[in-house]
Amino acid sequence: MNDIYAHFSFGSDGIKLQGVPCFDPFLSADCGQAFRWEAEGNKLTGVVDGRTVRLFKIGEDEYLLKTDRAFFEERLIDYFDLRRDYESILAGYDDKWLKEAVSSCPGIRILRQDAWETLCSFIISQNNNIPRIKGIIGRLCESFGSAIDQTHFSFPPAQKLAPLEVEDLAPLRAGFRAKYILDAARKVASGEIDLKKIEKMPLDEAEEELKKIKGVGKKVAQCTLLFGFGRLDAFPEDVWVKRIMAELYPKGLPPCTKGTGGIAQQYLFQWYRTKDKND
Repeated sequence: MNDIYAHFSFGSDGIKLQGVPCFDPFLSADCGQAFRWEAEGNKLTGVVDGRTVRLFKIGEDEYLLKTDRAFFEERLIDYFDLRRDYESILAGYDDKWLKEAVSSCPGIRILRQDAWETLCSFIISQNNNIPRIKGIIGRLCESFGSAIDQTHFSFPPAQKLAPLEVEDLAPLRAGFRAKYILDAARKVASGEIDLKKIEKMPLDEAEEELKKIKGVGKKVAQCTLLFGFGRLDAFPEDVWVKRIMAELYPKGLPPCTKGTGGIAQQYLFQWYRTKDKND
């Protein structure tokens, strides 16, 4: 996409996004990469960097984003990865299964979320289902975040959680994950884990750095790197993706995905886990 602004128009009622190639915010928010978005009919509501964001589908391939221009340009363009030419990337996926995945669930973009929030969220996601993950994160924000409006709260920074003890997290009902949340918070707050440095590290080194946190294995680290740092060369493997790789790609992903394996992973994941329902 050479001129992204050709797809935006700014008005008193918000920002209109029209005809953005390969962009479905509803699907992007509901394919396992983010946990603070809720869809209700044609309305999508989420929290990004302590701001409530509301987006409405107002026509075919047309959306209205209720926010101010400054926040849109400073944060949301990158959050929704709108600068990246997904059209060219996806057109280059010259592979039978990837073509089917892209065709069946078009419009997924990798959301560039806050690194700390992503790390904490995927620690919570371990051995968990999406409704329960959302519940724990919601209670975490309500208990230790700041109120944004009557129903939404900011994600608590590591510095707010670091002094707490496991008993303090009892209202979250996070189980064994509570001690991992606190270990992550303490290491990030103290600077032992420097998220800004991780952003610039080679992928393998960045993964190993994140794995210094208790409870963070390869999958959580790779999810954090992909969804929190925008590292498109990251490739998280959960149960679904491991199944995909064993069944469809025993020799690894095709060369056409080099450098964008994270995008390919998300399309394959969403397609594979929903294909039986759609058949």
